[in-house]
Amino acid sequence: MSATVSANTTENTAQENKIEAKYHTIGLEKVMDFELFKDAYQAYIATDGAKKPVLTIIDYNRPSTEDRFFVIDLEKEKLAFKTHVAHGVNSGGKTATEFSNTVSSRQTSLGVFLTNETYYGKHGYSLRLDGMSKGMNDKARERAIVIHAAEYATQDFINKHGYLGRSWGCPALSPEINKDVIDMIKGGSVIYASA
Repeated sequence: MSATVSANTTENTAQENKIEAKYHTIGLEKVMDFELFKDAYQAYIATDGAKKPVLTIIDYNRPSTEDRFFVIDLEKEKLAFKTHVAHGVNSGGKTATEFSNTVSSRQTSLGVFLTNETYYGKHGYSLRLDGMSKGMNDKARERAIVIHAAEYATQDFINKHGYLGRSWGCPALSPEINKDVIDMIKGGSVIYASA
């Protein structure tokens, strides 16, 4: 084995050990799979323009009736928010199974996003997202994929209908926590959306 291969293997093992230690320090064992956190954390490290030590993970493998939107404060090493999040109306019913980067698809996009500026629109306080994954979500701005509040993204809606309502592709949150979440993640944090 060459010295370069050995050094890379040692470096990768050291990085994975660091990520695993962070996973346990934050206490994510009962919240999400380690592989999901590792993939998201590596995406956070690799994303140019990330300015904030905050990582949001959206696990679209879970049904909309479960918490699947997780905001992690990497500096304080704590889980700040754990909540429901809507997916696109054309992505599936209770669980999202179809994803798109196409304008007017009304489907959710996967990949790495960078949070940007806030604004007030038809859904109130909202947060613009920039898609960083070429071909997967890089049309997020053009598609107007933003984080916003929605009455259909609440536990009450789940109780009445058996699942969360659906958006036109946006990760919509409950009005109860929308502002607090946006204020924490706005201005250059990473969102990792996976399925």
